[in-house]
Amino acid sequence: MRTTWMVLLTMPLLAASASASASAQVTGGAGGAGGAGGASAAGREAQAAQRAAAANKPRTIDGINTVWIEELTQPEFRDMIKDGYTSVLIMTGGVENNDGNLQMNKHNINIKLLGEMIARKMGKTLVAPLVTLEPGNAGPNVQLGRAGPMLSQATYTAVLFDMGNYLRSMGFKEIYYLGDSGGNARGMQSAADSLTKVYAESPDKVYFKHVPEYYNHTSVVQPYIQNDLKIPEGIKIGASAGTSGLHEELGIDATMALADPQSIRFAQRVKAGQAEINGIKFESLKWLQDLGRKVAEVRVTATVNAISAYRATLPKP
Repeated sequence: MRTTWMVLLTMPLLAASASASASAQVTGGAGGAGGAGGASAAGREAQAAQRAAAANKPRTIDGINTVWIEELTQPEFRDMIKDGYTSVLIMTGGVENNDGNLQMNKHNINIKLLGEMIARKMGKTLVAPLVTLEPGNAGPNVQLGRAGPMLSQATYTAVLFDMGNYLRSMGFKEIYYLGDSGGNARGMQSAADSLTKVYAESPDKVYFKHVPEYYNHTSVVQPYIQNDLKIPEGIKIGASAGTSGLHEELGIDATMALADPQSIRFAQRVKAGQAEINGIKFESLKWLQDLGRKVAEVRVTATVNAISAYRATLPKP
């Protein structure tokens, strides 16, 4: 019985081998002048030509007014690159513990709002799909309700490197990394430095730059609120928590309320008598959103000024 089964199992293999041998004899072998290898190369060239023709086909409908790459059609994106939209922002956020009043995607709400504002203020700049996870370590223990998920530092840096490299291959010449969370800086700087090194000798100059000035909650926003607007928030300039004892502050509440009041649970806090932070009561939703517009503009201006200063150091084309 065992011999019979071995014969049955071997027969398909012998048949396949015989078929391949016969095919090679008819065509003169894979490497022959009329072989499958030559036909395959010709087919690939034809397919490449078809793809190139399709990619360069003129648009037949109007485009839309957006700075988000993912919202563009391929022809719209192609034409914007040709029109000089060769700068791009890689915005990084995260999902983390923000205590009891704020959604865990606080930073992602900020980068969605401010990324568009920065791109439009810079001019001819687009925004890549958002990086919504930040670096962190899981560890062996289960912590019910722990904030996250997060990526290992190595994975995070690799993602940012690959994104920057792919954006380069799409035609961008200036690629900027902007992070809304302090822990993101290391990976962004590493990715920018590595890509700069890889393409240092490339004749087609592409610039990769981490912009730390975007992360300006303590260096710009807190002094602006306390010193310029004279709002006496109970938080020491440079700190991440104030008199309320929460990882939360007025400037962040304000920009989040501007983007989405539910993200700071505005209605729920009013109902519970908790519409305040660090000794500052929210006078109204409109008041908080008006403050959010001012804070957003200050953050955007500081970031764009930093990018403009960096651009001034680049070689003239």
